[in-house]
Amino acid sequence: MVYDFDRPIDRLGTDSIKWGKYPKDVLPLWVADMDFESPPAAIEALRRRVDHGVFGYGSDTIALTLRHVSPEDILFLPGVVQGFNLACLAFAGEKERVVVQTPVYPLLLQAPYETGRESCEVGFVRDAGGNYAVDWEAFSRAIGDKAKLFILCNPQNPLGRVFTRDELEKMADTCLQNGTIICSDEIHCDLVYDGHRHIPIASLGSEIAKRTITLMAPSKTFNLAGLQCSFAVIEDEALRRQFLAASRGLLAHLNLLGCTAAIAAYAEGQRWLDELLQYLQGNRDTLTNFVREHLPGIRVSVPEGTYLAWLDCTQVPALSSPYSFFLKQARVALSDGRHFGESGDGHVRVNFGCRRELLLEALNRMRVALQQTAAL
Repeated sequence: MVYDFDRPIDRLGTDSIKWGKYPKDVLPLWVADMDFESPPAAIEALRRRVDHGVFGYGSDTIALTLRHVSPEDILFLPGVVQGFNLACLAFAGEKERVVVQTPVYPLLLQAPYETGRESCEVGFVRDAGGNYAVDWEAFSRAIGDKAKLFILCNPQNPLGRVFTRDELEKMADTCLQNGTIICSDEIHCDLVYDGHRHIPIASLGSEIAKRTITLMAPSKTFNLAGLQCSFAVIEDEALRRQFLAASRGLLAHLNLLGCTAAIAAYAEGQRWLDELLQYLQGNRDTLTNFVREHLPGIRVSVPEGTYLAWLDCTQVPALSSPYSFFLKQARVALSDGRHFGESGDGHVRVNFGCRRELLLEALNRMRVALQQTAAL
């Protein structure tokens, strides 16, 4: 491999939310922010821009080229979170229904509440192998009850599901039959593992494309989250106008450096991404095998995408609050499942986008903490 993802990088004192929230003795595996250096092409592009020395307003016609996407269909945003909220404002009136599948990324979950819409949470079901699947009866009922907007997350955060074509077609058909607009968060679309393939829901056909807002960004793929550059892909002109109308006065100019890094990463970062995926898949397998062998009672399904894993601690009596337990007893900071919706109680999310040595240290701390509790 050309890139060294095992190289330690000290992030303390760098204004990192991930590393600055907790005391120094706590290992942070919570917020979705990788500890790896971004692609060299992006770093070099930023250096050239900084050396130029002028940082005026950026152009709204930036030359970001995406495969199979027309430039006029792209609208730039500072982040996908703004996209969730704008979709709620644009396509659902006050107190009108917005459907979300939970557990889900907390800021996606909050979008209907933040905009004064009615939120309808639809959970997942688990199959015989413990894997998460769409609860079709609940989904159809929620969409059929006058839902104006469905916010999809694919690949799914925190479950790591990469929905199949059949699943996406069934979601799309249900929404089309009921006149429901889809806002699809596909920010993790490039982080998909062997045996799985990301399919944009808007690619299923012209009818669904006309009813879909797709949100994407280089932030998760290339570890550029702090540079604030995201975009919406909206193929239908009327839908695009409606979305833009809701954004009047709410969006600023593009982040010049964020766009500089995005263009370079998309154009020249593929080899870095290929090697990153190999490393992350190794981390994923390390984590899931460790949990199954050394953390008795805790259940985990193998993530199909993302660098996030969802741990079900509901069968361990001592873990009434797994987040608090692992923080206090193991000095490991995970994401509290309760923030991901009602179904997240008794769960935690793990970010395995870090050096394998650090991941193993955190897992061993968790193992020891559970053993000590069991011995009491």
